[in-house]
Amino acid sequence: MFAIILWRVDFSLKVAFDLFQDTSSRVDVASRSGDADSLAMMNTAAEALEVKEKQKPSFELSGKLAEETNKVGGITLLYSEPPEARKSDIRWRLYVFKGGEALNEPLYVHRMSHYLFGRERRIADIPTDHPSCSKQHAVLQYRLVEKEQPDGMMSKQVRPYLMDLGSTNGTFINEDRVESHRYYELFERDNIKFGNSSREYVLLHENSTD
Repeated sequence: MFAIILWRVDFSLKVAFDLFQDTSSRVDVASRSGDADSLAMMNTAAEALEVKEKQKPSFELSGKLAEETNKVGGITLLYSEPPEARKSDIRWRLYVFKGGEALNEPLYVHRMSHYLFGRERRIADIPTDHPSCSKQHAVLQYRLVEKEQPDGMMSKQVRPYLMDLGSTNGTFINEDRVESHRYYELFERDNIKFGNSSREYVLLHENSTD
């Protein structure tokens, strides 16, 4: 009788253990299934988002279109104005000298935000006909910049800058050759030369004194 009781207890424990294992396995499978379903849903959402992004219209200019929009008379311009480009509120002028003598009237360079120097007369605002000058040699650009005042405060001003556009024979400010594709601030009475030309361009404004 005692043996039968032990057998029943052992059998009950075995059934309970098997039932526990079966339940655990099902829970584990369900958990893995849930994780897989969640992962599948995330992948599906990501794919849908990627498709949506691909379908968005692109407003960026292609290389060829950008080149076409930067042309004048069929000539591709080497220079585009920066966002800070402005017209000057100071009436700047360039006085042209050759051999120490002034040539003609001064060039009034305050009416536009930039002026292109070069041998290509179809696009140059100020032609430089000397053979040592490049077709698109340099640019005078007015820029809105912040300047420190004597009292230490900052204020915005429109200042003239000169940039060489990668010319063969260089651009010179006060006899010093400047680096290409960099802005150099200009000041009253600065002397500018292009290539090997003997012409000198002196920057003055309406209130400049002798």
